[in-house]
Amino acid sequence: MDQFYQPIAEEKKELPPAISFHPFLRTSARVISVAFHPLFIPVYVSAFLLYKTSVFPGFSPSDKFVLLLRFIVMYTVFPLVTILLAKGLGFISSIYLKTQKDRIIPYIACGTYYFWMWYVLRNQDEFPRTLVMFSLAVFIASSAGLLLNSYLKISMHALSVGVASTFIYLLSFLFELNIGVFISLAIFITGLVCTARLMNRDHYPSEIYTGLFVGILSQIIAYWIVV
Repeated sequence: MDQFYQPIAEEKKELPPAISFHPFLRTSARVISVAFHPLFIPVYVSAFLLYKTSVFPGFSPSDKFVLLLRFIVMYTVFPLVTILLAKGLGFISSIYLKTQKDRIIPYIACGTYYFWMWYVLRNQDEFPRTLVMFSLAVFIASSAGLLLNSYLKISMHALSVGVASTFIYLLSFLFELNIGVFISLAIFITGLVCTARLMNRDHYPSEIYTGLFVGILSQIIAYWIVV
């Protein structure tokens, strides 16, 4: 499919369309890209851990809610505010981060937030190792994205779903949980998100595949380190 794409030009907002899709499909792809934005994926996974698994046996409902709020603040609110501030101050040209240059500051800022979240979780004994493993994988993936950003506009969406789907699989392996439905759902969402990014003409296929591979590898590395 790479032959349908024109060479990347840094000043262009998006790749020129080469394949015509029905407007409903294009709109659906945009909705999927927003619903499963990289800033939301860690919160979804955290909510799944809190409310659909038994890895937090000592946490009351109020404790779980407070912890979920912490995840929302660190993984969604702080990065989003940083992007909006960077746009307002003129450091980036678009909040959609269309170019590799626009992604440098968000990568650095998010990496700082993600590192802090992992560091706090790692040093508090009440949090399960699985949560520490996931937070470390998020930090590794964002760091790898920053390094690779010098060479290609790696897909942040593919990075995030790669980490999330691999984590859910490893979770079932570690705890022998019967979560086959959630594994299937995670794989389905991964394919859906990657397809949506291709339909939106935001990436080359190679950038999607690279993001997915790096996300999977980041979670595996975090598993080796923590577990």
